Amino acid sequence: MTRSTVTDPHAPEPVGPYSHAASGPSGALHLSGQTPIDPSTGTLVEGDVAAQTERVFANLESVLTAAGRGFGDVVKVNVYLVDMADFAAMNRVYETVFSAPYPARTTVAVVGLPLGARVEIELVA
Repeated sequence: MTRSTVTDPHAPEPVGPYSHAASGPSGALHLSGQTPIDPSTGTLVEGDVAAQTERVFANLESVLTAAGRGFGDVVKVNVYLVDMADFAAMNRVYETVFSAPYPARTTVAVVGLPLGARVEIELVA
């Protein structure tokens, strides 16, 4: 398989051995999960899950743009929350990013996320 990767100098540095995004022969672009890291400081943004979700989507948009795509190209979203009580607040931000017809989505609760983040989101475009 031939894999092509996207590295966005404007997105936060990966915290492990992975690329910001990768695609294969099908052309589908798989974006690695983004946490609410401010790329200018390399630290987690302060604030509630809404503020963190806004930063996550800004990071994802940066990677999509670097790959020549946008939120309108997204077909699948996976959302990871450390607390399902944050679902409504995350969803309010989500609704500002996507419009109907919406991409497919899965939202799950997890025990923890890197660096103490409350939300992580990955996309397929």
